[in-house]
Amino acid sequence: MNAVLQRAISRLLRPLVGYAISQGFTFTAFAELLKTLYVDEALARAAHRPPTGSDLSLMTGIHRKDVKRLRALVAEGSPPASLGRGTHIAAQLIAAWTAGKDTRDASGALLGLPLHSESGPSIETLTRRIKADMRPRAILDELVRARAVRIDDAGCAHLLRTAYVPDIPEEKLNFLADNVGDHMACAFHNLADDPPFLERALFLDALPAEAALHARPRIEAAADHLLQGLHRELNPLECADKATPGARRMRVGVYCYEDTALSGEHRS
Repeated sequence: MNAVLQRAISRLLRPLVGYAISQGFTFTAFAELLKTLYVDEALARAAHRPPTGSDLSLMTGIHRKDVKRLRALVAEGSPPASLGRGTHIAAQLIAAWTAGKDTRDASGALLGLPLHSESGPSIETLTRRIKADMRPRAILDELVRARAVRIDDAGCAHLLRTAYVPDIPEEKLNFLADNVGDHMACAFHNLADDPPFLERALFLDALPAEAALHARPRIEAAADHLLQGLHRELNPLECADKATPGARRMRVGVYCYEDTALSGEHRS
């Protein structure tokens, strides 16, 4: 294997392998999953004609007997899990709440919202704004359950944070898979295809701990400003039907990660 490619794959897989070990997901289970993914991806890339078992074995390096078994599993299996419907809608409603001009007071502070309102903004009006096909009460209940919203004595909802972070491990894993999966798809697209997708990062190799601590609120505020502005601009343009010809799926993300200065080199 190309040494540079091997180093890159090792760097990408190390956090995943570390997490798998912490969750008791063994190498045997990981290897079986990886073989299935190899066969599935090889099938997807052989669109010009149905590949034979020998074709798949040659493309993947997996024995033909295994290929036959795994091909049957792929044919019977369901698509990879994606972000849950309720989770996605809750995240959209928070984005609409923080990005709306009518959901802030004169000083720019976020307003508390009732479930229903005859004139002003409400959870119901935000539900219509994001074209959600769930009841406003169900969305509000989910936000309360996730501790993203509190309800005061008058029944008014107050946003506790400007991002939806589920507290159920399965939903967190779905968020991770969707976000990191799209980021990796973007990065690999940029290795080969032109024009590239946007991919930018700031690298600071030895920032004092105090400076990093003081930078975090500024970074979070800048990220919120960017994403809320894009939401205000792009959300009204979304197609009502995802099957609309030419409709594109887009994800825009911002992340910040810190570690000790030497650990990145040690782990490479």
